[in-house]
Amino acid sequence: MNDFNKHLARRLENPEFAAEWEHQRPEREYIKAIIAARMEQNLTQEELARKTGIRQSNISRIENGNCSPTIATLQQIAEGVGKTLHIEFKS
Repeated sequence: MNDFNKHLARRLENPEFAAEWEHQRPEREYIKAIIAARMEQNLTQEELARKTGIRQSNISRIENGNCSPTIATLQQIAEGVGKTLHIEFKS
């Protein structure tokens, strides 16, 4: 287990932290999905920007978790990496 995972495991023992970590899970998931899809296509952020019409700086902010993209923006990114956007509610 790396240092980050050890640190995270200790922090998750705190119920308040664990609740907030879980609350932020959807954001972490879409960020990971965007980065993975972009890397799968061997695209830089700049190349994805050209394909989607979204500024590279905005793609960077999205990937860094510094902004919350709209559904329309997520759809543009999905199309730019040759994917379809799928949103689902789970129990």
